[in-house]
Amino acid sequence: MRVLVVDNGGQWTHKEYRVLKYLGVDTAIVPNTTPLEKLGAVDGLVLSGGAPRVGLNVEQMGRNGEYLDRIDAPILGICAGHQFMALHFGGDAKPSKFPEFGKAQIVVKEKDALFEGLPATFEVWESHNDEVAALPPNFVNLAASEYCTCQAMRAKDRPLFGVQFHPEVEDTQHGSEIFKNFLKACEDWR
Repeated sequence: MRVLVVDNGGQWTHKEYRVLKYLGVDTAIVPNTTPLEKLGAVDGLVLSGGAPRVGLNVEQMGRNGEYLDRIDAPILGICAGHQFMALHFGGDAKPSKFPEFGKAQIVVKEKDALFEGLPATFEVWESHNDEVAALPPNFVNLAASEYCTCQAMRAKDRPLFGVQFHPEVEDTQHGSEIFKNFLKACEDWR
């Protein structure tokens, strides 16, 4: 299985790569300016977190929109990748009223594929100034926290997932299982 990590300038992009590598996936980190045809065949894509404030500087997200529109494989957006996905498909991303840094507890509202086999509440690691302010049409909200109403989402008609928190960071409980569930979605899509 081949799953690429799109680098949006996040501080933990290398950790997303390492989790995938540890799980036995053929993976690489690619700049978010990489032309679609240079990505080659993929079974999935991870849109990393990043330095860009999506609610303020969407143009710094490179070709993420092209990847979302044209890649026929599951895609997982993390933090900035999640916010960009919402914005790209007609939702909204704005500065958070209460930015979250450090541990937070999320409540899973809809198990869906991403949270299969996980508890209804668990601790995650947050690092964000912006958040999804409105879900895109045809997306469902999967999880929330005390200060962020959309901690995770999924498209109803495609395997497009987004998480506000960082499953790649050791402080997130069940982070590896979230990646495994995403990889299972990639296998099922093939």
